[in-house]
Amino acid sequence: MDQPLPPGLYIVATPIGNLGDMTSRAADTLRRADHILAEDKRVTAKLLAHIGAKAPMTAYHDHSDESLRQRILGDLATKAVALVSDAGTPLISDPGYKLVRSARKSGHTIHTLPGPSAAIAALTLAGLPTDRFLFLGFLPAKAKARADAIADVKTVRATLVLYESGPRLGDSLAAFRDGLGEREAAVVREISKLHEETVTGTLAELAIRYADAPPRGEIVIVIAPPPEREEASDDELDQALRSALATMSPSRAAADVAATLGVPRKRAYARALELGASS
Repeated sequence: MDQPLPPGLYIVATPIGNLGDMTSRAADTLRRADHILAEDKRVTAKLLAHIGAKAPMTAYHDHSDESLRQRILGDLATKAVALVSDAGTPLISDPGYKLVRSARKSGHTIHTLPGPSAAIAALTLAGLPTDRFLFLGFLPAKAKARADAIADVKTVRATLVLYESGPRLGDSLAAFRDGLGEREAAVVREISKLHEETVTGTLAELAIRYADAPPRGEIVIVIAPPPEREEASDDELDQALRSALATMSPSRAAADVAATLGVPRKRAYARALELGASS
């Protein structure tokens, strides 16, 4: 008979498709837990049946209220409570961070059991830079809010990773094409499942491909960082600084021009001082 787990919160990653990706430690934890918090109990019930776990479940999701969270915190003193999402690593575009924060503040023990994550798996398949990446979760559904969100990350020098649904894929790719320009990208879907697929190309090419053919399954979009810019010449820098110095102090002008041209602020400031002294 399995020995009970020590009391505390156990954050358990579950498979994103292939049940063979369930770690033995995760399965053992779910079998020994006193209680399981599930995003959707119907989804988690299938997994529990597969591994032979029989702990009672409570639904815990974005709409769970503070009273439920307080009841869970009360249980953590004497029970081992496992938190799972429908698939992958909990808290990654899934509910849970408030519970973890409250549990830590209350002095409860917290464990994490690493495992599958669609965002990380997609990065390994896309063939795009992985040294720096920014996870965006899901984009807003409305066009204006979506365009604003894309504008916010336009200059971020990192690979972008986000989740999307099939029906919205074409519109999202078109919005990224319009907001970011001609960048390489990948659409990765059904990771670890029978019909796993990775399609690469430019944002424009992918937007056309999926405009009228929304695919099925769980989808991750991966987008390359902006291309490297050639550093501005001395003439370009001087021209931009002279224009900025007409209305700004040297320090403010240097900061503004450095951000616009992508040059070191120290270089821009030294040149701004020289131009200011010679005028």
